Parts: sequence; C-alpha cells; structure tokens
Amino acid sequence: MFNKDKRKNKTARLDTLIGQHTHIKGDISFSGGLRIDGSVAGDINATGDTKSMPTLSEQGSLEGEIKVPNLILNGTIKGNVYASQHVELAAKAKVQGNVYYNLLEMAMGSQVNGQLIHMPEDSNTVLDLDHEVVDAEEDNLRLASE
Repeated sequence: MFNKDKRKNKTARLDTLIGQHTHIKGDISFSGGLRIDGSVAGDINATGDTKSMPTLSEQGSLEGEIKVPNLILNGTIKGNVYASQHVELAAKAKVQGNVYYNLLEMAMGSQVNGQLIHMPEDSNTVLDLDHEVVDAEEDNLRLASE
C-alpha cells in the first residue's frame, strides 16, 4: 500500500535492436527505443522525441558520446553522457567520462570514472549544454595559461 512505485513505467517501446554480436562504426541518430547489446564506436543522438530512451545492456558497449533525454545503462561507455531528463546506472554500469544529468539513479556497483554534473531542470535541450561545456573548458584553459 505505502511502498507502491510511483514512477512512470520505464518500459519504452523497442524500435531498434543492436544484437550482441553486432559491431557498428559510425554515429547513430534515433527516436523511440534503442537497445544495444553489441558495440558501437561513434556518437549516439536522440532526435526530436523527448521520450526517446536507449538501453545499453550488460554486454553492450559504446565508445563515443551519447546525447539523449533518458538513458538506462548497464554496460560500458567510454565518453561523455548527456541526459537532459533521467539517467539510470544499473549495477554493472561503467562510464569513463563525465555524466551530465537532471535526475540520476545509481545502483550499488555502478562506476563513473569522471564527474557527475547536474544540469538545471530548465535546460531541456542537450545541445545547448554542449556549447556551455566547451565555453567552460575554454575559460579554464585561458585561466591556466595566464
């Protein structure tokens, strides 16, 4: 009665599946549901749908950046993660890079080798964040060289 899970149903429709023995080199743009059981070398971007959600399974790996509204991660990412709404890091999740998030769930056993950076709720577009990060890095480089 009191322990009901009040979160929305996380199961999104599955539009695209990258199988366990599939290796992709190149960028992926998608909308809807994306499940990755194989490996991707390239960037992943959600286009036009604020409910788009990729799922990276325990066998899945990504070498590149990912820019999405929502993400469920149980595999390995070597690159920055930008999630404008929600990130769920399951027990086997490993991120080598920074995680930019609005809402973060992190299970015991998940690893982030980088920074966890909270994005304000009013910044709905992930692309705007990318420009702010670049500007902040340029400012830090200018300060370091002075």
